[in-house]
Amino acid sequence: MNPYLSHRRALARRLPDGLILLCAGERLARNADTDYDFRQKSDFLYLTGVEEPGCRLLIDSRRGKHTLFMPRIDNQHRVWLGHVPGPEEARRLYGVSRVAYADTLALELRKARRGYRKIYADKDSLRIYRQSIRGLKAAPTEASDALSELRACKNPGELSLIRRASMITGGAHLAVMRSLRPGQYEYEAQAVFEAHCRAAGLKHLAFPTIAAGGVNAAVLHYHGNDARLRAGDLLLLDAGAECRGYAADITRTMPVSGRFASRQRDIYSIVLETQKACIERARPGVVSADLHIFSMTRIAEGLKSLHLLRGDTTGLVENGAVRLFYPHGLSHMMGLDVHDVAGGRKRRMRNPYKITIRFVAKLEPGFVVTVEPGIYFIGALLEDPENLRKHKTSVDFARARKYLDFGGVRIEDDILIRAHGPALNLTDVPKEIKDVEAACRR
Repeated sequence: MNPYLSHRRALARRLPDGLILLCAGERLARNADTDYDFRQKSDFLYLTGVEEPGCRLLIDSRRGKHTLFMPRIDNQHRVWLGHVPGPEEARRLYGVSRVAYADTLALELRKARRGYRKIYADKDSLRIYRQSIRGLKAAPTEASDALSELRACKNPGELSLIRRASMITGGAHLAVMRSLRPGQYEYEAQAVFEAHCRAAGLKHLAFPTIAAGGVNAAVLHYHGNDARLRAGDLLLLDAGAECRGYAADITRTMPVSGRFASRQRDIYSIVLETQKACIERARPGVVSADLHIFSMTRIAEGLKSLHLLRGDTTGLVENGAVRLFYPHGLSHMMGLDVHDVAGGRKRRMRNPYKITIRFVAKLEPGFVVTVEPGIYFIGALLEDPENLRKHKTSVDFARARKYLDFGGVRIEDDILIRAHGPALNLTDVPKEIKDVEAACRR
């Protein structure tokens, strides 16, 4: 069965009492005659597989009809932009009942709505077709929640695309390790990564590449990528490609000179052992917030061993002292969006902790999540007067300030939660110290 047909049928079963209407994305102009690269809306891609802009999808659940509406393509379009599937080809490709032209949708809606009192539609559809659906009860939130619930657990077809994205992304990280040399610029590492992905056939990145050397690695979403890499620096590379919309998200921290210095090794080891322990604990029924607290505890214990933190470990987590060095979350969902949907209202959970945790969900078989602890030395946090006052008994600020030239370490893998046993790690990139050093010295 066409996988997109399967997705549409599953959605129709959840929303049987109304029409379902979604709009594809539209091209966005960059300037007078150039558009930004187009990437399809994730929900539309999930239901159709269509990567072209300007389309519409109408699902008539009662009559079992799935109609794809496409823009009319003239010869001028073909001259400049090439082939776009026609109606018959599109019907076969995407497994829809029929294909029609988008400029006929308003009229067809007036016919299809007979017998319905409700329409499940996205916000663009409600805006564009408000006249044609006037009188129907609009339920955009219910439509969004239903799609979120369906997309949360990945099926074998989706996992095969995530695996391919991960495999190629992993190879690109390894290529960067092997090419890394002092004197290069961050953008050269970025170029190696992105060229490898494109050469393997993946033309879209899952997110803008972070190639952060030295102190820049302490900027969590650094995108300058224009500094020179010095001997003795670490390079933090957080990058991923996507395969037919499905993302990979991998981070490695590597020594520019090919060998970790002593204090780099100390920090890296704490992060690595924390990450491996978290992956081992990631099983069905585990709450992601509990896993995050566990990671904070392990990081706090490691920083205590280096005399950067002091006091009771639980207290260091509860009072936020460890967050001066580890200020982000451990995990997020991954799929058609690199920070993917978390499963809709039925899976939403209350955060049981007093600290902010972005991703709170009970892990289920079929979830693909990241595991990405880190340690950073961030001047904005370690020199903030309020933090100095609040955490003066918990943090050795004098010692910590000696690390302000360090940057940071993050290690991130993508894992699949399985029904039984430990999670399956989908990431195959060196991360043990000896293996990273071996790759960087080639």
